[in-house]
Amino acid sequence: MSSAPRLVEITDLKRYFDVSSPWLNRVIEGRPRQIVKAVDGVSFGIAKGETFSLVGESGCGKSTVARLVVGLYPPSGGRIAFEGKEIGEDRTARAQVQSRMQMIFQDPYASLNPRWRVEDIIAEPIHTRKLIEGKKAIRDRVGELLSQVRLAPADMDKYPHEFSGGQRQRISIARALAGQPEFLVCDEPTSALDVSVQAQILNLMVELQQKFGLTYLFISHNLAVVFHLSTRVGVMYLGKLVEWADTAHLFERPRHPYTRMLLDTIPDLDLTGRQRQPVGGEVPSPINPPSGCSFHPRCPFATERCRAEPPNLRDVSGSSVACHAVEEGRI
Repeated sequence: MSSAPRLVEITDLKRYFDVSSPWLNRVIEGRPRQIVKAVDGVSFGIAKGETFSLVGESGCGKSTVARLVVGLYPPSGGRIAFEGKEIGEDRTARAQVQSRMQMIFQDPYASLNPRWRVEDIIAEPIHTRKLIEGKKAIRDRVGELLSQVRLAPADMDKYPHEFSGGQRQRISIARALAGQPEFLVCDEPTSALDVSVQAQILNLMVELQQKFGLTYLFISHNLAVVFHLSTRVGVMYLGKLVEWADTAHLFERPRHPYTRMLLDTIPDLDLTGRQRQPVGGEVPSPINPPSGCSFHPRCPFATERCRAEPPNLRDVSGSSVACHAVEEGRI
């Protein structure tokens, strides 16, 4: 595990959404309130200069964690600390560190104002934070940022619709860098792009991280992508972390059955002949999650204890795993 000082510390983070029908409908129909536990007690830390990735199937809560960290959602419980200072619900503390973090969104076109030129889009953080004064100086800075993401300075006079998806994501990255952040939250920044373009964007992010000493929280559903970018990987299922470890260790020795399932979806291009354990079923409804371990309806190793008792994260041979079968030595 990394020994570098923690830049971000997440402790028992929760976010619940009330998706109930209106009060009168509930009274007439005799239905209770319905609460979705999108994030339910997630804890992890991110050291300076590293990339911590959250992976899992759609609906597991990883994007909600990203939005909680940058302040787009208020937490329902738990603690978010930046350099040891809690920022979860403290607006003053949040404002003091907000400029040091930025977010890169999944859809590069939806996150860019179609009526603004690229120059205005990238310069917005510069104006907001008053980092540079003077129109020419700001324009020069925008050109420099475009060059850093492998676009031409002349592109600043164009509109977002004049670019491809990969180029628009580069503009989003340039806008994020304009505010001189230390911490970037990347919410599936390559999932909407072609495979060849994904590789280019990932290589660019690695290069920028090394050049500027950036720290990343990277959100993805694709373990093959995060393998090339991450220092550590956390696996989420139905709002909870079920396993996390250093990237190499997680890929070489996955412990949780769900992690193994995700790894088995990666094509075996080397034709190693490795045996794969199929895991069927669908992700349960987050409104009515299973009792005990939430993965037990799909787990081939589930027992009565798994159905009745939720597992806790435990350190096991270099990994933190929430699984009774691992704890009991059955897998």
